[in-house]
Amino acid sequence: MSFLELPQVVHDQRQIIHVDMDAFYASVEQRQHPEYRHKALVIAYDPRKYNGHGVVTTANYEARKYGIHSAMPTFQVLDKVPADKLVFVPPNFSLYRQVSQQIHAIFNTVTPLWEPVALDEAYLDVTAQLTTPQAVVPLALKIQRTIKQQLNLTCSVGISYNKFLAKMASDYAKPFGRTVVSSQQALAFLAPLPLKKFHGIGQATQQRLAKLGMQTGADLQRVSWDFLTQKFKKTGYLLYQRGRGIDDSRVRAQRLSKSIGKEQTFYRPIFNDQTVTRILHELAAAVAQEAQTKKLRGRTVVIKVRTAANFETYTRRQTLERATNDETTIFQASSQLFTALQVTTDPLRLLGITLTNLVENRFEEISLF
Repeated sequence: MSFLELPQVVHDQRQIIHVDMDAFYASVEQRQHPEYRHKALVIAYDPRKYNGHGVVTTANYEARKYGIHSAMPTFQVLDKVPADKLVFVPPNFSLYRQVSQQIHAIFNTVTPLWEPVALDEAYLDVTAQLTTPQAVVPLALKIQRTIKQQLNLTCSVGISYNKFLAKMASDYAKPFGRTVVSSQQALAFLAPLPLKKFHGIGQATQQRLAKLGMQTGADLQRVSWDFLTQKFKKTGYLLYQRGRGIDDSRVRAQRLSKSIGKEQTFYRPIFNDQTVTRILHELAAAVAQEAQTKKLRGRTVVIKVRTAANFETYTRRQTLERATNDETTIFQASSQLFTALQVTTDPLRLLGITLTNLVENRFEEISLF
């Protein structure tokens, strides 16, 4: 070892699970529409209807067999997939966020120390929840089963002692896979993998590494920290760590949300009180459900209204006596605020409800009287 080489110190006391939903958006659509199964389902706007514009958001595994992948221009999909096998579905992010919140609620039952990365993946630090390190595998399997049973969706899990290796492991055996990487297995696990599979190594860096004759994890493991930092400066230190499976970053628990809000825009303005009442009910129910899922309550209800005639936007708020996540309470406060605005004779373009001044729902409030 040269004087500029670094000793490999492995901190393997933590137990990290990376959960990655399998083709999440496409799987949610297939769950909603069973007729899409066994089709090449592409979540994107159909280029035949949008002048060839657009990119693929994601695709199911049937579509991936044809070489379809995220960020691919949608017009290329038409050349790769037979027309009778192909289905385009525009993305429905409102639905995906709703399902993601249900997944997050499952994580909350496992550990308070979990970090969302996107709607479809998260890191869970379960070190404190385990009686023995070996118990991590049954716990990861339980997470998979719970998501499958409750939501009829599948996920892949990676289990390791740091976030980087857990992420690499979850991607190793998709879909519905489970992979464990211990500190003794890390170098051997990474060695044969192409660098394009390495989380955190971008395409431009991959190309520079290829010019230096490095295309796999084993290639990274053969070169020194000194060499990599000379060639790549600060990025070289990251490459050195990645090749050896080193990652000391912590799982960062979710921060308390500042507010929970839902709103609906009407392309055809609404005119009557009955419609307003129905939509306020729906919005209040959605806000209450998210607050309950996140185990939060709010002290202040805010209503947002936009008129169609002049696009004026109004907001009004009401602070309650006690924090709530009750649908009826939120609806009643919203209705009172809407009535006070006195815009019932105007056609409306938008309605929204937000719950703010949030507190954690650590205990149940009870009345002594």
